[in-house]
Amino acid sequence: MARLIIVDDEKSIRAALRDILEYEGYEVDEAKDGEEGLDMILKSSYDVALCDIKMPKMDGLELLLKSSQAEKGTQFVMISAFGNVENAVEATKRGAFDFITKPPDLNRLLVTVRNAIERSKLVQETKTLKRRIYKLNEIVGDSEPIRKVKETINRVAATEARVLITGPNGSGKEMVAKQIHEKGNRATMPLVEVNCAAIPGELIESELFGHEKGAFTGAHARRVGKFEQADGGTLFLDEIGDMSLSAQAKVLRALQESKITRVGGDKEIKVNVRVIAATNKDLRQEIANGNFREDLFHRLSVIPIHVPPLAERRSDIPLLADKFLQDIANEYGSPAKDIDPAGMAYLQSLPWTGNVRELRNVVERLVIMCGDIITLDDVKLYA
Repeated sequence: MARLIIVDDEKSIRAALRDILEYEGYEVDEAKDGEEGLDMILKSSYDVALCDIKMPKMDGLELLLKSSQAEKGTQFVMISAFGNVENAVEATKRGAFDFITKPPDLNRLLVTVRNAIERSKLVQETKTLKRRIYKLNEIVGDSEPIRKVKETINRVAATEARVLITGPNGSGKEMVAKQIHEKGNRATMPLVEVNCAAIPGELIESELFGHEKGAFTGAHARRVGKFEQADGGTLFLDEIGDMSLSAQAKVLRALQESKITRVGGDKEIKVNVRVIAATNKDLRQEIANGNFREDLFHRLSVIPIHVPPLAERRSDIPLLADKFLQDIANEYGSPAKDIDPAGMAYLQSLPWTGNVRELRNVVERLVIMCGDIITLDDVKLYA
């Protein structure tokens, strides 16, 4: 059952609204002013608040703002006898779902409340999904190298600083990028990923910056590039060490000027993008070899984060293996299996040239091929 709160200093208005809403089957509470309303909203959970604007102690707009800052997720429907455009615009700016004048039209009120409840449900579902995604992207481990990575992520996430993530293939560089995005101020905006190594050199500029119709053979229509798709959010340039020098020059310009130009076009397009880059290469060596621009390197590596290979964090292997056992059980819809101590010790002794990605694949193989308890002999056979 949806929960609503009516915040109004007029007792007769509260009583009339309560009768209507309870008749529709809603659970309804009342507050006689903004301060009491805020206290109740912070202490409880409401889908919708029907809120007067002009009230003593704290007006409805201030209540709306403080509730939004507390991220309660309550949808506000502002109700006021002063039905002017300025009030409606200000309420909308502060995040109100809708604005209704007194005395409210009954049909419109009920439709607005139903829609606000649906919005509240969507907000809660989105938060739940984000928590699940966050858990999927969680960086597992308590070894000293991983603690340093986590500390750096926590420090840099809320800033706009560009980050360069280095480390071998399969070590978890993409996970670090996702954590920075999800913990940052742009978390509600898109995270757009580009694998620079997977795109042919002649197409990388079109992929990043887009192209105009007729810009080259096969360009049958205008295409929006990854920079524009990530506008307001984060662009993750994976394996940037494989990017062509010509594309590097354009990326450098985009970072310097916050503008891009589509291939075959001459119009400058403003973009607001946070760039996170990753590579398994030694970029300083690539600079010495003439394969990477030194000025781009310095633009990208404001905050460097090195993700260590699994062989340098063997104490994390039991934690990672347990997480993978649980994740795989959830995927298969079956009870989680266990690895006995001897089997786990053997896993910790292996070289893991494929790093965390290889460990995950091995654990999945063990889950498929072995019984409920995975033994040392099992691990020796299938790892």
